[in-house]
Amino acid sequence: MSALTVDDGPAGGQDWNGLVQVWEQTDGPEGSKVEIIEGIVTVSPLPANSHNSIANLVQRRLYTVIPEDWGIYQTLGVAVPSRSGLFIPDLVVVPEAVLNGPGNYIPAAAAELVVEITSPSNAGHDRLSKPSAYAQAGVPLYLLVDGHAPGGPTVTLYGEPVGDVYRVHTAVKTGEVIRLPGPFQLTLDTAGFPTD
Repeated sequence: MSALTVDDGPAGGQDWNGLVQVWEQTDGPEGSKVEIIEGIVTVSPLPANSHNSIANLVQRRLYTVIPEDWGIYQTLGVAVPSRSGLFIPDLVVVPEAVLNGPGNYIPAAAAELVVEITSPSNAGHDRLSKPSAYAQAGVPLYLLVDGHAPGGPTVTLYGEPVGDVYRVHTAVKTGEVIRLPGPFQLTLDTAGFPTD
């Protein structure tokens, strides 16, 4: 992962519009993710095949339970200006009407579910920075698929955000079943998730 530090300007902190402008102008290698994490524009490398396989498995299962007017997106920008964050989650579930407006990102508060799948280069952000921002924005559910967890691969569902903190709904070892509550009512078998 590389980072681009932006001149802070006279106020001592980069304003949101300036950060977004740098983000929009940052041209990362094809397939990479360019995000703003804690006010720093970062470029993450292409994900591994196992990472893409997990995203595909989760997405296929989610399509069986979401309403017709919701979508699942893999390259949608999700903004949390109060945390100087603009993320590209591995999966985000939102009502399709949210995408009717202009621009190339949505407010995180519009998301019903965010899914992040860790890679060695981004695991810390997926475990700490991003869930704090998603919780503060009021995203109801955050699913973290952490194949690089210190105690072994895990899948954790967070919910009930208060401030910038989530409550852990369920945490399982990869290979076990995890249940997503309403509005999804989904039992997700993680036995097919590849582990590196």
